[in-house]
Amino acid sequence: MASAALKVAVAGISRCSGVSLLRAHSTTASPSRGVPASLWKLGKLNHVAIAVPDMEKATALYRDVLGAKVSDRVPLPEHGVYTVFVELGNTKLELLHPLGEKSPISGFLQKNKSGGLHHICIEVEDIDAAVADLKAKNIRTLSEEPRVGAHGKPVVFLHPKDCDGVLVELEEA
Repeated sequence: MASAALKVAVAGISRCSGVSLLRAHSTTASPSRGVPASLWKLGKLNHVAIAVPDMEKATALYRDVLGAKVSDRVPLPEHGVYTVFVELGNTKLELLHPLGEKSPISGFLQKNKSGGLHHICIEVEDIDAAVADLKAKNIRTLSEEPRVGAHGKPVVFLHPKDCDGVLVELEEA
C-alpha cells in the first residue's frame, strides 16, 4: 500500500513540476537533457500530511507505540486545522485534525472515516516564481496567493485534478 501511495505521489510531483522524476534521477541520462530551464526547482520532501479522526489516538500511536518524537498540538485557525508534527529521520509526518466548522479536513474525514493520506509538501526555493510558472503551465492553485503555513513560511496548494489526484503543497524553503 505504501508503494502504491508513493507511486501516486511521484506521479503527482512529476505532473505538477513538468519534469520526469525517473529521468531526473537516472544515472545514464544527462542532467540537463529534457529538463526546461526554470527560475525555480523542486526541493526536498518536507512532510506527508495525514488526516486523523482522533488526534490524541494518532499522536499516541506515533509517540508511545512507534517511539517517534512528536510536537505539541498546534491550532491553525486560518487553515481550519490542528497540527501535530512527527519527526522522522529524513522528513516529517503532519497529523491533521479539523478545527472549526469550515475545516477542509472535516470534509475529507466525512469521505474517509478512518482518515488517511491528505497531501504531500515539497520545498521550493522561490514560491512566487514557482506559482507564476505553474499557472503559466495551467496548473491551478487553491488560493490566488501563497499564505503562511504551519512552519511560518509561505505555502500554496496545487489542485489535485492537475496533479494526478495528489494534493501537493509547495512551501518556500
